Amino acid sequence: MTLPRLHLIEFNDQDWAPAFVRDTLIETLGRTLEWGRMLRNLVPIFQEFLDATGANEVLDLGSGSGGPAKIFAHEIQRTGGTSPRFILTDLHPRVTVWESLRSELPGIVDFECSSVDATNIPLLLSTGRVRTIINAFHHLPPHLAQAILEDAVKGGKGIFISEPFDRNPLQFLNMAPVGFWALLSTPLLTPKDVLAKALYTWCTPFALALSAWDGMVSAMRMYSEQDLRAMVAPFGSHWHWEYGRYAYPPFGHGYYFSGIPR
Repeated sequence: MTLPRLHLIEFNDQDWAPAFVRDTLIETLGRTLEWGRMLRNLVPIFQEFLDATGANEVLDLGSGSGGPAKIFAHEIQRTGGTSPRFILTDLHPRVTVWESLRSELPGIVDFECSSVDATNIPLLLSTGRVRTIINAFHHLPPHLAQAILEDAVKGGKGIFISEPFDRNPLQFLNMAPVGFWALLSTPLLTPKDVLAKALYTWCTPFALALSAWDGMVSAMRMYSEQDLRAMVAPFGSHWHWEYGRYAYPPFGHGYYFSGIPR
């Protein structure tokens, strides 16, 4: 039985939350994905999607700390492939973090430093590029989620969405062991607000508590295959939509949902 979707509060969504709190949560997630190799099995699926679209540039929406783009680029290079160029965007750009990532992957990662509304992508950003939303689609309430898909259909070469688990809070536990150490390491690896993040993470229980809360809420916000297909049904048959699964250690299963013009 599928649990009902609950769009509860996630602290890293809230404009009133201090920036160092939001950044701690987002940076922790990026390292959890990288250290736990949680996207490795998704990369070949993503490469097939790119091949089908013929695109070599990716507009990454809701990029956060840029972790997924970094992982995809490194994994494609590790297997001998040629990485596409990723353009990072977000409603709340994290320019300092993205500059470091651009230096690490010159010519592969770049970014848009102004705020980008994913429901209304400017033509200059969208032309010739596919769009990705990795581990971020659940942050959107249904009307905004559908608006993003509609904007992609109107102006994109394709869209690739993935999430790390289904609508089941127990599945969040697959990320918890790596996530705990990723959280504790954040003050040592962050590019800014080091003292604030150190005090928050090491001297209070709030960083761990809020990370656990946001993880559980994320699970309850996930969209099912039925939800996703219902969102794209009004757009007609001009696009091909595919839903599938991928696995990651120790027992995790994520999903992907992609759309390509016919």
